[in-house]
Amino acid sequence: MHINVIGAGLAGCETAYQIAKRGIRVKLYEMKPQKKSPAHKSDLFCELVCSNSFKADRVSSAAGLLKEEMRRLDSLLLKAADKARVPAGGALAVDREIFSKYVTDVIRNNENIDIISEEVTEIPEDGITVIATGPLTSDSFAEKIYDRFGSAMSFYDAAAPIVTLDSVDLDIAFFESRYGKGDGTDYLNCPMNKEEYEIFYEALVNAERAPVHDFDVRDPRVYEGCMPIEIMAQRGHDTIRFGPMKPVGLTDPRTGHRPWAVLQLRKENSQGTMFNLVGFQTNLKFGEQKRVFSLIPALKNAEFVRYGVMHRNTFLNSPKVLNSDFSTKINGNIFFAGQITGVEGYMESASSGIIAGINAQRALKGENTVLLPDTTVIGSLSRYIADEKVKDFQPMGANFGILPELENRPRDKKLRGEAYADRALADLDKYLEDVML
Repeated sequence: MHINVIGAGLAGCETAYQIAKRGIRVKLYEMKPQKKSPAHKSDLFCELVCSNSFKADRVSSAAGLLKEEMRRLDSLLLKAADKARVPAGGALAVDREIFSKYVTDVIRNNENIDIISEEVTEIPEDGITVIATGPLTSDSFAEKIYDRFGSAMSFYDAAAPIVTLDSVDLDIAFFESRYGKGDGTDYLNCPMNKEEYEIFYEALVNAERAPVHDFDVRDPRVYEGCMPIEIMAQRGHDTIRFGPMKPVGLTDPRTGHRPWAVLQLRKENSQGTMFNLVGFQTNLKFGEQKRVFSLIPALKNAEFVRYGVMHRNTFLNSPKVLNSDFSTKINGNIFFAGQITGVEGYMESASSGIIAGINAQRALKGENTVLLPDTTVIGSLSRYIADEKVKDFQPMGANFGILPELENRPRDKKLRGEAYADRALADLDKYLEDVML
């Protein structure tokens, strides 16, 4: 007996790991290195093509609570993240190469996982299959999914540029985390005064964008969480100054005052030699990225080791296609996992892989599938993607808004987050003890 898992991204690797650790063989299909999507560059599994941050780490935040729930479910990716961690203030960020290599090594060395390096172009009809091909599903396989399940949508995602530390002007830029969080070296801040911001803003909104490639033409929608900086800027003169370039919580040591606007750079690797432009996902032409972003004084001589790119993300209209256990409504032997289900974010994607893996192996053994308590972030996300009352389905990330309301809701935001976390983890521990996953 075996289970097919298609795709060795974040969700696929979590799925394969959860199945294999329970003694069931996995046939893991991955088209790399023979074929890559336009956004993928590495031959390793679990390649991070957008940010290297997994969002907030504190358990009293929705993103942090999600990660703690995953740890209690023995998440492979969080083990990798701990090995690959780089300083990022209150966030969990990783060195991409170390992270992907750790996961790849664990998967390749698992005796219960057979890796098949080829592109899947047909949905398997026999046995149990988990489709975790992600938001960059190949065109040929995406067409099979559309044909089989009849309802899918897509949106656009964008990645931010990366620059070298040596090329940043450290006479202008300064290390500091907002409000003094972290050890003070997690973020490198590029301050701007009002005149500098005005020049940069005008160049940004008038810059030339890259053409949308053929692989990106299906039903274009831009997801708010990865909105290109140039699109966001067009919404208003100060939109980005109150968004990714907000200066609050920072003091420019040159002036002793808060800057007019700030671009934050975050460590991209463990050595701290590369930094990404936080919140600067973009679809500008490469030459325009160099020209416009170099108008930020601290980046006037910046060396760009990767320019931002924009690519298509595909996801199912899951309320019509999926059950809360990630099986499909028309065939209980076919499961989906990852961002293709409409969960948004690295860890959200991985968490769905954990649940899909657990449920796929339970289905193989003839056992009832499981659904975590709705007080947990994972349980609520599972329910959201299958909620038929959601009419205009869009990707959803971890947030407290999808959880049941607290009985005695604290007014203080920090205390409220702690109350959500305490309830969720208590319910999860009891559930795991009763169900013995």
